[in-house]
Amino acid sequence: MPSFLAKDGDAYELQMGRWSRRLAPLLIDFAGVDRAKRVLDVGCGTGNLAVCLAGDPAIGRVIGLDLAPAYIEHARRGNSDPRLTFEVGDACALPFADASFDHSLSMLALQFAPDTDLAIREMKRVTRPGGTVAAATWDTRGGFVAFRMVFDAAAMLDPRGHAARARAYTRPLSRPGDLARAWRAAGLDGVVQDMRTIRMDYASFADFWTPAEGSEGPIAEFVGSLESTAKAKLRGAVQSAYLDGEVDGPRSYAATAWVVRGTVP
Repeated sequence: MPSFLAKDGDAYELQMGRWSRRLAPLLIDFAGVDRAKRVLDVGCGTGNLAVCLAGDPAIGRVIGLDLAPAYIEHARRGNSDPRLTFEVGDACALPFADASFDHSLSMLALQFAPDTDLAIREMKRVTRPGGTVAAATWDTRGGFVAFRMVFDAAAMLDPRGHAARARAYTRPLSRPGDLARAWRAAGLDGVVQDMRTIRMDYASFADFWTPAEGSEGPIAEFVGSLESTAKAKLRGAVQSAYLDGEVDGPRSYAATAWVVRGTVP
């Protein structure tokens, strides 16, 4: 998506892909998608939701679509399932006919679309009547511990960090009730919003911090904008939060996502 750094599929896997694999089955179960001819994954990234969907033999075909060619290339490289295809495309202008999918899902992507309402209407448009439109977005302010550890430290150290935190915590569709309101505004029926929580497990502080100095996502974007002294100061503050006075080693943090589903009338 245009407001998300998306340059390297391998780096995205390290930053978020390993966790989206844990969230994907929870979203699919919540959406109730267990039998279909065609399912669309909007903003598929490196393909973890699409791959999980294709793991169900009762689903005939899954198409993953993302604006980032690097992510699509990564997804294609790791795919050997003939029922699963990946395409470059825009969530706000889906290149599919009306009612051409049984269900449309999106995981951790819609909040980065330049026009979230349009992206939701597009998902509805390409889904048949009676089909499900579902999505998940992180609860960045209230339920995403690892994310907060970095941005809260940044906000205390630098006015730029305070502004970056405000942007990160107030993205569309990330606050209580946002998804349900957007789904109802799009004219979807039977709208239900809930939450699902996974654990993010890190082997060490290096494992936790390395993605922050990578190329993908809001944290890396902010860290990459800092000069070396400010970056080192932020790293030190986050390391103190990670260690909590104990020796370096494994840590596990909760990450909660909002989930929503609705039916096309």
